Amino acid sequence: MAGHSKFKNIMHRKGAQDKKRAKLFSRLIREISVATKLGSNDPDSNPRLRTAINNALASNMTKDSIDRAIKKNSSNEDENIIEEIIYEGFGPGGAAIIIETMTDNRNRSASEIRSTFSKYNGNLGISGCVKHNFKRLGIISYDSKVSSFEDFFDFCSSLDVVDIIENESVFEVLTDVELFNRSLEILEKKFSISKFSGLEWRPINTIDINSEDDANKLLTLLEKLEELDDVQNIASNFNINDVLMEKLI
Repeated sequence: MAGHSKFKNIMHRKGAQDKKRAKLFSRLIREISVATKLGSNDPDSNPRLRTAINNALASNMTKDSIDRAIKKNSSNEDENIIEEIIYEGFGPGGAAIIIETMTDNRNRSASEIRSTFSKYNGNLGISGCVKHNFKRLGIISYDSKVSSFEDFFDFCSSLDVVDIIENESVFEVLTDVELFNRSLEILEKKFSISKFSGLEWRPINTIDINSEDDANKLLTLLEKLEELDDVQNIASNFNINDVLMEKLI
C-alpha cells in the first residue's frame, strides 16, 4: 500500500507540473498572439514579438508551436480579438494587487476576477487604486552561468539601467520601460538570449503581513487568481518574513 500511495503522490505532482506547464505555454502563446496582432509578424521589426519568442524558446516551447501562433495571428481579421485589461485590488492584510489579463471576453474575465476576490477574502478596486504602490520596469534575467557577476555588473553599468541584482542562480537587470528594448538588444548581443525578459510591475513600497491567518489567505487568493485562464501576470507588494514563511510552507 505504501508503494501505491507513493506512486499516487508522484502522479499527483506530475499532474500539477503538467497543469502548470500548460498554463505557462498558454500565456506565452497569448503574448505571441497579441504581439503579432499589434505589430508585424517579423520579430526583427517587432521588439515585443521578439521578446515573446525568446521567452517561449527559453521555456522549451517548440519552434513549430511558435510559428503556428504567429501565422494564426498574422491576418488582420477582427475575430477573436484579444484585449489587455488591468485589474487592481487589495488582499488580506491590505496587500496591493495588480492583475494583468489578456482576454477575448471582457465580461467573462471581469466576472471571474471579481468572483475570486470576493470568494477568497480580497476586494477588487477601481482603476488606479493601487498603481501608485508600483513602478513599471523592464526585467531582463540571465542564468548566473553566463558570466561572473563582477563582469556582468561592469558590462551592465555601462548601460543606463535602474539596477543590477544577483540572486542565487540568476542575474537580473532592471530598466526603465523606454530603454527596455534597447538594453535587451545590447545584452543579447553580449550574452545571447535571456532566461526571461518583459515588463513587470515592481513594488515601490511594501506592506508587512505579520498574521499567519492573513498570510495564508493572501497566498491562497494569489494562487486562485493565478489559476484563472485569462490572467497573464500578477504583482503584489506584500512582505512575509522568513520565520512566518517557514510556517506556511
